Amino acid sequence: MGKLLIVGTVRLPAANLAAARPAMKRMVENSRAEEGCEEYSYAEDVLDAGLIHVKEIWRDAAALDRHFASRHIAEWRASWPALGIGERNLHCYEIGTPRPT
Repeated sequence: MGKLLIVGTVRLPAANLAAARPAMKRMVENSRAEEGCEEYSYAEDVLDAGLIHVKEIWRDAAALDRHFASRHIAEWRASWPALGIGERNLHCYEIGTPRPT
């Protein structure tokens, strides 16, 4: 199996964005520091407050499995109820070598 791309969205109440930003920042920074993480980002939708776009690229399934077992992902998931994160729409794809567009 090759590289894995995770893309999708997470939604939280727009009123909770300020409270969520530090938790999201910790999650992104800790994930980017993991072995096998090639890209990890959250981006706020400019037209839909409270919609967060997620993009991750992992070297392989073993790296993603380690990520899912990490302390910081457990802490991130534990923060969801207080932040109102409930709607998640994420998909994982195996990808090949990128080509110029």
